[in-house]
Amino acid sequence: MMKYLLMIFFLSPLVLLNNVYWVVHFILFMSSFMFMMMVQPTWLFNYISYFMGMDLISYGLILLSFWICSLMLMASESINKNNYSSNFFFFSIIILMLMLYLTFSSMNLFYFYLFFESSLIPTLFLIVGWGYQPERLQAGVYLLFYTLFASLPMLVSLFYMYMSMSSLAYFMFIEDYIMNYLFYLGMLFAFLVKMPMFLVHLWLPKAHVEAPISGSMILAGIMLKLGGYGLLRVMKLISSIGMKLNIIWVSISLVGGVLVSLLCLRQIDMKSLIAYSSISHMSLVISGIMTMNIWGYCGSYCLMMGHGLCSSGMFCLANISYERSGSRSLLINKGLMNFMPSMCLWWFLLSSSNMAAPPSLNLLGEISLLNSLIGWSWSTLFSLSIMSFFSAAYSLYLYSYSQHGEYYSGFYSSFNGNLREFMLLMLHWLPLNMLILKSELTMLWL
Repeated sequence: MMKYLLMIFFLSPLVLLNNVYWVVHFILFMSSFMFMMMVQPTWLFNYISYFMGMDLISYGLILLSFWICSLMLMASESINKNNYSSNFFFFSIIILMLMLYLTFSSMNLFYFYLFFESSLIPTLFLIVGWGYQPERLQAGVYLLFYTLFASLPMLVSLFYMYMSMSSLAYFMFIEDYIMNYLFYLGMLFAFLVKMPMFLVHLWLPKAHVEAPISGSMILAGIMLKLGGYGLLRVMKLISSIGMKLNIIWVSISLVGGVLVSLLCLRQIDMKSLIAYSSISHMSLVISGIMTMNIWGYCGSYCLMMGHGLCSSGMFCLANISYERSGSRSLLINKGLMNFMPSMCLWWFLLSSSNMAAPPSLNLLGEISLLNSLIGWSWSTLFSLSIMSFFSAAYSLYLYSYSQHGEYYSGFYSSFNGNLREFMLLMLHWLPLNMLILKSELTMLWL
């Protein structure tokens, strides 16, 4: 594990040189492919060194971090072309990659907490430094304060736990550690805000709309997964009290998922629509983890992986349209099939994956989450069916509104798409739909 840590760490001096954009990009891709070779299909911790090690769930999320960070550089060509503080931009991405790597590979809850919070800082730099509107400052403050407000109680819970157990290592966790309501709330709340759960979700659409393409990709691809990963790790400690109280989070998430799906149909900003759809998907993940059965655990991890690739790809598409038309509004970006016929296929492929069409990972994840929730209680059937229906509805709305119809009269010519953009979209879509052939890596990690 140390070799990758040092590899990322020693990438940072490269930012002092000029014209190293593609070098950094190439090294990140190379490290992704090298990391793929390290797969160990087992739930045991392996590659242990110092406080780091990984089991299958950490492996998948670290690989996703490498992959998304490589694609972030690929998508942010305009920052390099206009030389818009590009070296500081690489530096932010490298530090972010470092923090995410450490977060997922920590085998100690305190280290996890430390790096989990540290990953906020480079993300904040990305949003405030390269965002679009002046409101990005407000979005940054929302991002920071929502997560910090929730994570301080978690720190107190950690200290309390360390006092009584003298260890915070994952494999020393005691099943049903405690029946303390405050400990339960303190532990869960930080992760629920990070997911984000409905009612504490307001920071996410704001951050997405103001963030540059790279910020949106990392937020959708990795940042939302930190919450789910944390929940999967700490649920063992609070399983008994969870039997009594988890119903609260399941009900909030399912009702919230339905409301957010309805909200999606009212959006006219593409990025906003994709951001709200993320909240709807994540509410399914929260509910699945809270049922505490094997279908829910495996399905939530599978949907997190699928959503990370799919949502990130959707943001790339919205950005490609934005670069052409100078606007993210659906009222202006319509009839794009006339201008960018080849992009229309990618819009279709990623929108269909977003509504969990086969053979995407989203489908596998959603099927197991439906299994888990309906097995947990029949009454969830109603909201789940509405969510599934509306998820198809808003994906189709986004696709058909942006691709079909009469195009905006202000357009006079447009450039179809270059190799970099097609590669970018293919590298999102291919793993998303090919991983289902090797689905034991996402479904049998327990």
